[in-house]
Amino acid sequence: MLEKRTPIPVSEAMEKCIQNTRQKEIIDINYLDSLNYVLAEDIIATYDIPMFNKSPYDGFAIRSEASDGASGEKRIAFKVIDHIGAGTVSEKAIKGNEAVRIMTGAKIPNGADSVVMLEQTVATDDGFTLRKTFTQGENISFQGEECKRGDVVIQRGTVINAGVIAVLATFSYATVKVYQKPSVAIIATGSELVDIKEKLVPGKIRNSNGPMIMGLCKDMHIEVNSYHVKADDYDVLFKVVEEAMQQHDIVITTGGVSVGDFDYMPQIYKDLKAEVLFNKIAMRPGSVTTVAVSDDKFLFGLSGNPSACYTGFELYTRPVIHKLMGETEVYPTFVKATLSEDFTKANPFTRFTRSDLDFKTMTVKPSGFNKSNAVVAIATSNSMIVLPGGSRGFVTGDTVDVLINRLSTGNGVPW
Repeated sequence: MLEKRTPIPVSEAMEKCIQNTRQKEIIDINYLDSLNYVLAEDIIATYDIPMFNKSPYDGFAIRSEASDGASGEKRIAFKVIDHIGAGTVSEKAIKGNEAVRIMTGAKIPNGADSVVMLEQTVATDDGFTLRKTFTQGENISFQGEECKRGDVVIQRGTVINAGVIAVLATFSYATVKVYQKPSVAIIATGSELVDIKEKLVPGKIRNSNGPMIMGLCKDMHIEVNSYHVKADDYDVLFKVVEEAMQQHDIVITTGGVSVGDFDYMPQIYKDLKAEVLFNKIAMRPGSVTTVAVSDDKFLFGLSGNPSACYTGFELYTRPVIHKLMGETEVYPTFVKATLSEDFTKANPFTRFTRSDLDFKTMTVKPSGFNKSNAVVAIATSNSMIVLPGGSRGFVTGDTVDVLINRLSTGNGVPW
């Protein structure tokens, strides 16, 4: 007997996934090995930045009042009494029309309250002249203007990138607390699937979903193990899923979640005593996407159709991985764009259409062949147009929501 499936809205399905996700354990890690982990502690400034008033330019430190009245017709002369570079300081205090040659990053000498950039001066035998009146504090980076000791400079839940590593080094965080990353098991089910080196005969298809999901996980820097259950046998599949759950935080199965005679996953969820969060969503493609949880571990039953499988991962699996890793912002990125060609197909459920988004013009169009079994459109598109359920189609010029899958590199610069 086939189980009853009642579709729920996409937003509700996403919320159910996120609400049932618990962050992973906190570990200590060397800051140089922390790239792409998520901070499990606030990063606190251990001193002011800048640590002292310093020069942001190569030039001359002066007393601003000595430049009063300077103009093209009345250049004012200054005498250079010292020369300092970054990492050194001047022992001399500036008086009157004296100046100190200063390099970028060097400490402002006593008596000076502004900096003249080198290109604003004309050299003389013992110094320079200038034709501009300077104000107090001009061209000076003041102590603590970026952050002060004790400030939270990077918040817990931030993904560690190269800039964060620079901050960790700046404030002497040799080790840092991060959330452990989850591990993922991928199980491609179905006797019709053959691996890449096997002979392709009538009735068989390549296992493309498993490698695709592996690529998506590795792109998130997540450890992945892959399984392939070829036999349509309940006991074999149950054993593999049970073993995968013992070793991994997330188990993703592709195929076996529709309503066919050999779809064993619903019974496996029951026998594992897993709570099924939902087994049908008001969406196309991927309406039979199923998600279950057991002891804080997730089972994602994604469609066997490539496009539907991809959509299910982006909407439900990816946000769960983000939250398991400790991130504070876990939802997909949506933008508004203008449709650049007609899409007249009616949408009884919310439809996610593979698309090409032009980031310069913010126009978007469907990408190639777009049925649920499409593969090529996944590779060539960078986004998905989101068309709400109950709509009768859209035409060129309509504003639509677009889910961004990846940012594209540009073909030039705007200046």
